[in-house]
Amino acid sequence: MAQNIFKGLGIALITPFKGDGSVDYESLERLLNYQINNGADFLCILATTGEVPCLTREEKDNITDLVKRVVKGRIPILKYCGGNNTALVLDEMRNSNWQGIDGILSICPYYNKPSQEGLYQHFKAIAQKSPLPLVLYNVPGRTGVNMKAETTVRLAKDFPNIVGVKEASGSLEQVDEIIKNKPDNFDVISGDDALTFSMVASGAIGVISVIGNALPAQFSKMIRLEFNGEYEMARKIHHCFTELYSLLFVDGNPAGVKALLNDMGMIENILRLPLVPTTITTKQKMADILKQLNF
Repeated sequence: MAQNIFKGLGIALITPFKGDGSVDYESLERLLNYQINNGADFLCILATTGEVPCLTREEKDNITDLVKRVVKGRIPILKYCGGNNTALVLDEMRNSNWQGIDGILSICPYYNKPSQEGLYQHFKAIAQKSPLPLVLYNVPGRTGVNMKAETTVRLAKDFPNIVGVKEASGSLEQVDEIIKNKPDNFDVISGDDALTFSMVASGAIGVISVIGNALPAQFSKMIRLEFNGEYEMARKIHHCFTELYSLLFVDGNPAGVKALLNDMGMIENILRLPLVPTTITTKQKMADILKQLNF
């Protein structure tokens, strides 16, 4: 039976671009070392925050190779492979090189809005063919459909290689229901930075974080304090981030965290259309908060 190894602070890795729009591999390497040296427990690559819909197959392969070369087995790597055409997801899974990757993150099908049975059958097909442990990704705000707790638990019980769910439904009630009924080898991972404190307190085992790109040391400290039962100290760190949480997403993700990383001198503030950089006002507000926090 597969066990979940994706615990603690996971980074929903961004893709930095140069001024000419090409992938900035040099900045990406620097960013990876910064995150690993500052408390990242695992990486989640080539998903939403990495602007994966706007990357070519060649760029995705190059990014994967760079990540594996830099990480060198120091922390686990969870790689995205998902979509709204089950047959195409299976095809991509079959034709990808999974060497050096530790798990697969797969999203609920978007746009075509399947029923709960459709979601179950989609993930059943993927689980039966997956060469690696599988983490489901429930994010109704992006997919248009919420995978209910009962469907998640049904999948977890029926397929031992489904080891977790990145839960970004925004519902703590749903999180609680999954944690209450799940099998032992299955874990809930927060997919929402702002709810991570509450979700870990409820029994989630970590987060796949956007803010962790920029502030891994502080965010991982909050999670570790919670794991140790030191909730008062953890809550203080959580409250330090309250305003940042909303500013990071007000103009879409990853516009906010890219602006933050740009202020820190880590990357250029470039996104690929249809995404555009965050507004000057939002960027300034985040820069001011960063100064106040004195991290």
